[in-house]
Amino acid sequence: MFSRTSPRDAFVLALGVVATRSLVAAGPCDLYSSGGTPCIAAHGTTRALYSAYTGALYQVKRGSDGATTTIKPLSAGGVANAATQDSFCAGTTCLITIIYDQSGRGNHLAQAPPGGFNGPESNGYDNLAGAIGAPVTLNGHKAYGVFVSPGTGYSNNDASGTATGDSPEGMYAVLDGTHYNDACCFDYGNAETSSHDTGNGHMEAIYYGDNTIWGTGSGSGPWLMADLENGLFSGSSISNNAADPSISYRFFTASVKGMANHWAIRGGNAASGSLSTYYSGARPNASGYNPMSKEGAIILGIGGDNSNGAQGTFYEGVMTSGYPSDATEASVQANIVAAKYATTSLTSGPALAVGASVSLRATTAGYTTSYIVHNGSTVNLQVVSSSSTTALKQQASWTVRTGLGNSACISFESKGTPGSYIRHNAFVLLLNANDGTKQFHEDATFCPLAGLNGEGNTIRAWGYPTRFFRHYNEVVYVASNGGVDAFDATGSFNDDASWVISTSFA
Repeated sequence: MFSRTSPRDAFVLALGVVATRSLVAAGPCDLYSSGGTPCIAAHGTTRALYSAYTGALYQVKRGSDGATTTIKPLSAGGVANAATQDSFCAGTTCLITIIYDQSGRGNHLAQAPPGGFNGPESNGYDNLAGAIGAPVTLNGHKAYGVFVSPGTGYSNNDASGTATGDSPEGMYAVLDGTHYNDACCFDYGNAETSSHDTGNGHMEAIYYGDNTIWGTGSGSGPWLMADLENGLFSGSSISNNAADPSISYRFFTASVKGMANHWAIRGGNAASGSLSTYYSGARPNASGYNPMSKEGAIILGIGGDNSNGAQGTFYEGVMTSGYPSDATEASVQANIVAAKYATTSLTSGPALAVGASVSLRATTAGYTTSYIVHNGSTVNLQVVSSSSTTALKQQASWTVRTGLGNSACISFESKGTPGSYIRHNAFVLLLNANDGTKQFHEDATFCPLAGLNGEGNTIRAWGYPTRFFRHYNEVVYVASNGGVDAFDATGSFNDDASWVISTSFA
């Protein structure tokens, strides 16, 4: 016996297949457009956000010669071609200089300029993100996110099509839910066009972190909130919304949307499941937020006045014209989940086994008998050999530990002073006792990479992917290639930042 499909049933089945293929092919911005709230800005260093998009996703600039190249998707609507970046940046450092807008409106994000809160660069501009700080995979293909360290920020103060005044808009971002701090402000969204605080209600942006100066959610954070200027809001009150949960997802979808006297925040696991509504209701009851006075600039990683003390990681995000429906956001969330964000290795080069006892030797000509040592809390470069004193051998010996701030990387514990670790403070390496704080753990975590000069390893600071162990005048720093400090000088950077790691002296 067998069953025969009727012509009508075959037609319905064919329509279902076409519809399914169309849904699979659609990108987030195609879905927003179908819902009547098209993207007016679409930023993603990990993938294209329109099914037909084949243009530039972002630009990188390398430290060796200042040359730039653009990174595009592997195919229309596809994942970024990370191999292009890896090849272009081989043997040197790279920064993300531009994050391109895929909407066609030219709302690209570039290095944020000085504002009410000046940046760390000598000219007041913010730092740029290192290109290698946030590697991930999407459906098995490698890509890179934007790892924002304190002092890093991007913006566009002359954006086109963004909401102004009390006009409706929506936005989402896919973030690293484990990378945050309590400083102001890791934002993505609508901000002041002057990079200055111009008053309540002049912003509407996604905020992520555990800042408690203004609003809070339940637990100890981190939380998704909305930065509406002069306040981080989790609900109608500036104080607390118990329905706004602390987040523990590795990949987090964050959504903020607003219209006249109504707004909502929604979030969920970007790797599985649906979005939850943390708040949907009236605008905050404090003065200045109803009606809103949005100005229409776009920011990433900073507050509206260029407050840039925060940290976080951004993979993709959009802003829309109009207030998206929950149904549209549900389809976008399904698309994000289908992209299958996953973690990948943060390290490369010769492996450093946890528990190993090691010494770190310089590779710069004239310093090849010098090692990283400590004298009390000071970490510097000294000549060490088999005939050195027992004390000096101890000071040049380190135990490799699982990274205190990120288990995918490592920490260096002193052999001679157990419980004390190499950490950076003001970009100088020190030896300090582990005080158990989140800040110490992050400052004491480093990710080994293949040596920039082809020898041994280069050791980058986990929390500052532009910075690497580098000796300069026999002091050891976490230095950036071509930064503003003397120890960032480009001359001999690759050699000064490459280390041969061997069995320890002690």
